[in-house]
Order: sequence, then C-alpha cells, then structure tokens
Amino acid sequence: MKIEKLSERQLRVMSWWCEDSKDKSRDAVICDGAVRSGKTFVMGISFIAWAFYRFSDASFAICSKTIRSARRNVVSPILPVLKSLGFDVEDKVSSNLLIVSYRGRVNRFYLFGGKDETSASLIQGMTLSGVLLDEVALMPRSFVEQALARCSVSGSKFWFNCNPEYPAHWFYQEWIKKKEEKNALYLHFTMKDNPSLSQETRERYERLYSGTFYRRFIKGEWVELEGAVYPFMASEDAFWDKPEPPFEDYCVSCDYGTVNPASFGLWGKKEDVWYRIDEYYYSSKREGAQRTDEEYYQALKKLIAGRRVRSVVVDPSAASFIELIKRKGELYVIPAKNSVTDGVRQVSAQLKEGRIRICKNCVDSVREFSLYRWASSGDDVPVKENDHAMDDIRYFVTTILNSGDDGVFVVAADRRTGCEVIF
Repeated sequence: MKIEKLSERQLRVMSWWCEDSKDKSRDAVICDGAVRSGKTFVMGISFIAWAFYRFSDASFAICSKTIRSARRNVVSPILPVLKSLGFDVEDKVSSNLLIVSYRGRVNRFYLFGGKDETSASLIQGMTLSGVLLDEVALMPRSFVEQALARCSVSGSKFWFNCNPEYPAHWFYQEWIKKKEEKNALYLHFTMKDNPSLSQETRERYERLYSGTFYRRFIKGEWVELEGAVYPFMASEDAFWDKPEPPFEDYCVSCDYGTVNPASFGLWGKKEDVWYRIDEYYYSSKREGAQRTDEEYYQALKKLIAGRRVRSVVVDPSAASFIELIKRKGELYVIPAKNSVTDGVRQVSAQLKEGRIRICKNCVDSVREFSLYRWASSGDDVPVKENDHAMDDIRYFVTTILNSGDDGVFVVAADRRTGCEVIF
C-alpha cells in the first residue's frame, strides 16, 4: 500500500514530534472533527514512527472502546503501510499484543478496550512510553486517566483522536478547552482533510445527515443532540458559583442506588433562592464496590458536615435507607414525591424562574444535565440513563420546594442528647 497524498493537517500530525517541528515540545496531540476525515489513519502511522524514533525495547498502548474496534480502526489500516515501509509485525492475537521491529529496534504495542468503568483495572500496573487513545470521547474518564498515568517513562507522549460529543463532555472540558494548559497540540479535521475522499463521496456523506447530526458528523462541532430534557442548561452560564455563607436554611435530596449510582444534593437557601451547594455521587460500577445503607448514611452525614438540615427527602423506593435514617433519629426524613413527567416540568419552571440554582462545583449534576434526554419512543418520559442527580433534584423541587407545607411542625427524638429537635 502506498500513501499518495496527505493534507496539511495530516502532515502536521505525521511530523509534530520531529526535531525540526515547532510543536516538538508538546506533550500531547488531539485530533477531533468530522467523520471520514483521515485523522485516525495518519495518527496510527505517526504514533508507530514516533515510537521507533524515540524508543527501543519499550511498551506502548493502543486503546479504543473495544479491542475489536482498536484492531478495525487503527491496526488493520496501518499494517500494510508499516510492512511496505520495512517494519516487521508479529501479531499475537491471543495476547492482544503487536511486537514491531525495524532496523534492529523492537517495541511492544498492547491493545486495550476501554468500554466501561471497570476497564481501568486492565491497564493498571503497566509502565508505558506512550498511549494512543482512538475515539477517546467514547471511553470512561477513569480508563483514560489510568492509561495516561501509566506513561511514566521520560519523553512519553499522549495521542488522542475522536469525533465530537456534547459540549459538557469531560474530554472537551478538560483537554480541548484546556489544550494550552495541558501543553497539547489541537488539530480540528474536516472531510476536506482526507485527500482519499472524492468530491462525490463527500457530498454523499453531507446528504446523509441534517440538523445537529450534520453539525457533529460533517462539521465536527461539539453540540448538543436534540431531545434534551433541559435544553436551556446547555450553556456554562446556566451554572453558578457557590455563594458564600451564611445560608438561611438547608435541605438534602437523595436518589438511592446500589447497582445504579446514588446521588445526594445539599441545598442552601439564600435570599429566597435555593442553591445546590454540594453533592455526593457514588457509582458502584465506577468504583468497583457496592455500599451499604450504613455507608451511605455516613456519606450523608459527611455531606451535611454539621449543618442544621431541615429535612432529607429520599427516593421513595429506598425503604431500607429511609428506615435507617429514622432509626438513627438525627435527621428528619421524607419519602419523595415521584411523578416523573410532572416533576420535570416543575424543575424546568423553577430553574427558569431562578428559584433553584445549580453550583458549578456539583460536577455530576452539570454532567447529567447535558446527557438527560427524552425517550424517542414517543412517550412523554425521559430515558432512564444519566438521571440520578436529575432524580434527586426533582425530589427536592416536588417534595420540598413545591410542597406547600413550609409551616409543617415535626418533632424527632435526638438520640445523642435525649432532647427534642424541632424542624
């Protein structure tokens, strides 16, 4: 196989690490943009060439969402080119390992799949001289950060490529927006950067998509897909800096989960506005261990941090957790009202009216606002994904803010002091 022609951006990807390149001091390269724009192919060739220019007898990682996609997207297209350039490649399929040699130098390239939160453990413990992360936006942050942490050899570099996702995606926020801080070269690709595509082929792809999908797949923009439950929360301006205390009142809302994530929100009232000032978010899949009711209760107490909380509203299906809070006698607990569609409307109204505000430090809430979408089935309900902080926010609005029972008088026995506590 022979490479006939490369675009200007493809040439820059191929040569950014070379001694005479103005970008040689960069620690990473990031390529994003349109589908079929030729970024993955040149990145794979460049990654191997750089590895042999800089190292010998070293280990590297080629990562994608699955090992199968790593082979399909990266390995298979570049193997013929490597062989035509004089590289010898031994593909140990059962070990997911490529042993590549060139003019007396030998390097090892391990293949990894980062499909979910458990994948981070697969790459743990390795020592790498560099990592290529293909379609990095499809991988969980824990896996990507573990892969980067493995690159402890002097002179190691990071190679990222992806098609765009939504603007609040962690990779866009942490790497693309902070490219200078991360000392990363950022290159945005369009289909015109792929000389192997004819004008006819490009026009065919452009006809395939419209609306938001056109902006993502053809123009390569990081934009929200249609169907967001709270589309007005797509902007960074929708979230607030945490106000300074004091606050007039405090409440907590809880969405309970064992297999699914648990989300607790701490709310502080200031000048007739309720701010979500802090949160606790625990995913057993991400952390690799489930937590007990007692452990969640201790996390709840840590979130409250000694504040005088009026009430704790909890997912009504979490009967055992509600019972535990009652037995402790330290907090007043209320089962939440759980009308989803009506609750979403109430949350939407309160956000737009400014009666509730989400603080920027509540990162899991910010993330879920960008992901929470209506089901495409035609039913007027959201998709049951990325909804745990969304549920606890809804519980707060429907059960505390819109309850109409601010004058309620509740007495609970405080078992620590033996006295009565009035909420």
